[in-house]
Amino acid sequence: MSNIKETIENGKAVLGLEFGSTRIKAVLVDETHTPIASGDHEWENRLENGIWTYSLDDIWSGLRDSYKKLAADVEAKYGTKLRKIGAIGFSAMMHGYMAFDKEGKLLVPFRTWRNGITGQAAEALTELFQYNIPQRWSIAHLYQAVLNKEKHVKDVAFFTTLAGYIHWQLTGQKVLGVGDASGMFPIDLTAKDFDDGMVEKFDSLVADKGFSWKLKEILPKVLVAGEDAGILTEEGARLLDESGTLEAGIPICPPEGDAGTGMAATNSVRKRTGNVSAGTSVFAMIVLERELKKVYPEIDLVTTPDGSLVGMVHANNCTSDLNAWVGLFREFAEIFGIEVDMNKLFGTLYNKALEGDADCGGLLSYGYLSGENITGVEEGRPLFVRSPESRFNLANFMRVHLFTALGALKVGMDILLKEENVEIDEILGHGGLFKTRDVGQGILASAIDTPVSVMETAGEGGPWGMALLASYMLNKEEGETLTDYLSDKVFAGNKGTKMEPKKEDVEGFEVFARRYVKGVAIEKAALKNLI
Repeated sequence: MSNIKETIENGKAVLGLEFGSTRIKAVLVDETHTPIASGDHEWENRLENGIWTYSLDDIWSGLRDSYKKLAADVEAKYGTKLRKIGAIGFSAMMHGYMAFDKEGKLLVPFRTWRNGITGQAAEALTELFQYNIPQRWSIAHLYQAVLNKEKHVKDVAFFTTLAGYIHWQLTGQKVLGVGDASGMFPIDLTAKDFDDGMVEKFDSLVADKGFSWKLKEILPKVLVAGEDAGILTEEGARLLDESGTLEAGIPICPPEGDAGTGMAATNSVRKRTGNVSAGTSVFAMIVLERELKKVYPEIDLVTTPDGSLVGMVHANNCTSDLNAWVGLFREFAEIFGIEVDMNKLFGTLYNKALEGDADCGGLLSYGYLSGENITGVEEGRPLFVRSPESRFNLANFMRVHLFTALGALKVGMDILLKEENVEIDEILGHGGLFKTRDVGQGILASAIDTPVSVMETAGEGGPWGMALLASYMLNKEEGETLTDYLSDKVFAGNKGTKMEPKKEDVEGFEVFARRYVKGVAIEKAALKNLI
């Protein structure tokens, strides 16, 4: 305790803060990268005028509350106030659109990654660039606003992501980490900057509109992990800490997206490694050795925080429907007067799935609470179906819901593994699906026929990953790469569990996957007929 107190008072602790889709969390780490204090704030996006958004008040009140709780945690545990910090890093959910005029005024409400309103623009830009531009990307939002003839576009002086906005307000610097920037606009991997050729193509595309801006003028400056991204200003310190205790002048590292912090938090920024984050949604990040041979709408191409190419498979749905079924079992138990421990219930039901048939006994389900781009389903219709010949029992029922949580992900991963022959040495799993020991981990290994590891630190998540990036900027040695820093100084000796795929389970998942892909027609029929 005395050592930690000394670390804090000497300004050697490092802060990572991440804006997730449902929680804003701050994590303070010591010089060994161990979390020593935290604070969080729950929030929720809202649908306003057909747009999924968070207000500026939501953003700033949430940031202040999470920091306030962190500072209170420090004082309660160590009997000292948080005045000095060695370095800070801010991260947030990637993509989306925040556009500002020359006075710094937000022109339209923040459009989050969740909005599927840019289909026309995304398709046109993908064709123009011959590079996949997903609907979530910032450039798709900007061009869709152009196509919609929205009045605000002519007044755009700067646009960025949520992490970039927070960083700008606290430092005055209009910069963005390369990982987050790669969700705004395609990156030139050699220059580690926005691709100039594609920038020119975009400028030519909108040249007849008469805008006063060129694209490069309104984009943030791209930085890679470890670079100086400014300091906390006096005004920024007051924005972050209303009490006035926190001192200004703290170095702040390049702001990043939640994909990049997930890679840092799982030590998967080296080529031939990757991670799968499985919770409300699920995404896989695979660090590639080469560019893909063709354009795939199912594969986003983004980068690690140090600028290596990453193939990203993002599915909108994962555990939400599975959680709802577990909730139904809880309700069943409670009507019999049985008090249910949810951790035990999840563990019991998940482990029951291991007793099921390898292919789930012919059962089929889709946990689509929202649409799923990978399988071409526009809206959500959670669905469970079976034939009279299916082997319908609890083990297969739980198994199929665990399988389907990774069903859309597998469709995308099969493109990387089977069509592009991407080689992966190991995948790191993190998120709620992996909390029950061996179950989600083994099912993921079966789905992608690749060893899957889960580390003891997997539960620390994105805010911790952001703190690691800030620590790297602060403590790296001359010429030390991010991959070496993480492997040698953060994860050396980190205990984890590794599971190899089992042949019979891999074969069973392949049978299920064929059923899953063919059955998408049932899901689409439900969309048309279940109102």
